[in-house]
Amino acid sequence: MHAELDRIVAALKEFYAREAFLLVHDLGERTLTHRLAVHLERQFPDFEVDCDFDRLGPRTLNLPHGSIVSTDDHLGKSIYPDIVVHQRAIPNNLLAIEVRKADNHQPIEHDRHKLRALTDADIWFAYWIGVMVTLGKNGVTSSEVYVAGQIEETLSGFFAERLKEAGV
Repeated sequence: MHAELDRIVAALKEFYAREAFLLVHDLGERTLTHRLAVHLERQFPDFEVDCDFDRLGPRTLNLPHGSIVSTDDHLGKSIYPDIVVHQRAIPNNLLAIEVRKADNHQPIEHDRHKLRALTDADIWFAYWIGVMVTLGKNGVTSSEVYVAGQIEETLSGFFAERLKEAGV
């Protein structure tokens, strides 16, 4: 998992080096997410990188009945991860990434619930690793790593330290 997290750090470093215009001019989260996905593609050449991808094969990413996890659609059934790193056809779900702007005033719990669900091995579309990054104008202001449906403190610390070392 360290290697995958290091690749995310490299993508974030490149993102901050090349996309300062977007941050200075306070563009929207979807724009930032898309540009980060472009940089992630370079780091994961054997995978597809998609934004707002709501499928697993032909099926929609629906939450299990009775789930307490909030959703993104008006019917309250589907979830759309900000960025996923996966192999569509197999499917092989490597990373689910939620991106927040530092000035986002929406409750962070929505993103945390999504990452818990997306990495939960008991839910059929589990991703191996979930990552939340909060993007400030000059660097990542906070981050969390999720594994097996829970925040993983050791990996979160590792990831935060790697971001700091990279100057992100």
